[in-house]
Amino acid sequence: MNLIEPILADSAGIAAIRRDLHAHPELCFQEQRTADIVAKALAEWGIPVHRGLGRTGVLGIVKNGSSARAVGLRADMDALPMTEHNSFAHASRHPGKMHACGHDGHTAMLLAAARHLARHRNFDGTVYLIFQPAEEGGGGAREMIKDGIFEQFPMDAVFGAHNWPGMPVGQVGLNPGAMMASSNEFRIVVRGKGSHAALPHLGTDPVPVACQMVMGFQTIITRNRKPIEPGVISVTMIHGGEATNVVPDTCELRGTVRTFSVELLDLIERRMRAVAEHTCAAFDAGCEFEFVRNYPPTINHPAETEFVRSVLGGVVGADNVVAFEPTMGAEDFSYFLQARPGCYFVLGNGDGSHRDGGHGIGPCMLHNPSYDFNDDLIPLGATAWVRLAEAWLAPR
Repeated sequence: MNLIEPILADSAGIAAIRRDLHAHPELCFQEQRTADIVAKALAEWGIPVHRGLGRTGVLGIVKNGSSARAVGLRADMDALPMTEHNSFAHASRHPGKMHACGHDGHTAMLLAAARHLARHRNFDGTVYLIFQPAEEGGGGAREMIKDGIFEQFPMDAVFGAHNWPGMPVGQVGLNPGAMMASSNEFRIVVRGKGSHAALPHLGTDPVPVACQMVMGFQTIITRNRKPIEPGVISVTMIHGGEATNVVPDTCELRGTVRTFSVELLDLIERRMRAVAEHTCAAFDAGCEFEFVRNYPPTINHPAETEFVRSVLGGVVGADNVVAFEPTMGAEDFSYFLQARPGCYFVLGNGDGSHRDGGHGIGPCMLHNPSYDFNDDLIPLGATAWVRLAEAWLAPR
């Protein structure tokens, strides 16, 4: 790998910051301590700082030369509401909060890149360092856009990255087009009429109605969706009843829908509503149908994706820039990609062998209580950010 030597030399210090962030995780829109650490470091390196976008977001500004061109590099900062099972020295000190997705590492990689960019400024234009809050369900990217990030700080393109456990360190994964799916939730209440379970004919039982509905939803996937277009409907919760001898008044269903296109999402929502309402009507039951669209699909722009492939091929070798199999997970960097051209890519986090003694049982996968970010990625990720910024803003 062609790592930048000064970044490699500084990596231990940045890793110490990463481990401090890991020990003090903060949930979405609560990243005050994290934002303070980021802002203080940027200021110490002579980088102007803007705060408050998306409530707790931090944006650093590194300029050089006279060009009006600009590029954005994004790292997320928030943790997850889960309890860590690791017991090493930098394990979370706050029960119920954990950096189980590596956002501490993402922040550290961008900080390392920021310091190098500020010291060397081998580019012509402006690099915007976006430290984003609330990726884990809060829609921090959406909130930064609402607060005017692209109006106040115009960018020609924006790039984001995520560590990826199971992929070898030194590999980069990307695709033109879909990288991650949309994330959506539904809640359906079937309203029947309660009765004694021994006298069901005197009521309207909502439970079999809900069961029919669940099976009907799968026909949307098998008979309405094009077979070659990915889509998922998962009913993950069914709640009804309080006693074994009582037919309940209501039964509630909840779950998630994932797609790689808005068009398929529109189809699924429309058909789910029809199936729910007509199934209830067929059994003489009432229906409440709610469908909430959370994150849109993460869709890379082809030209920017090819740019990343070319530049990072020079860092890790062309053979180590590989096609990424799109995942039905979701990512709110999708909002940035809807607003500006760009590319979202992944960096291999390894197989978990980097974890110190004291890690919990289980694989080192994302959202796992035994997860820990691989500090070997810090110089690689920082080098990737620097080379992308320098290449995008190369003097013309």
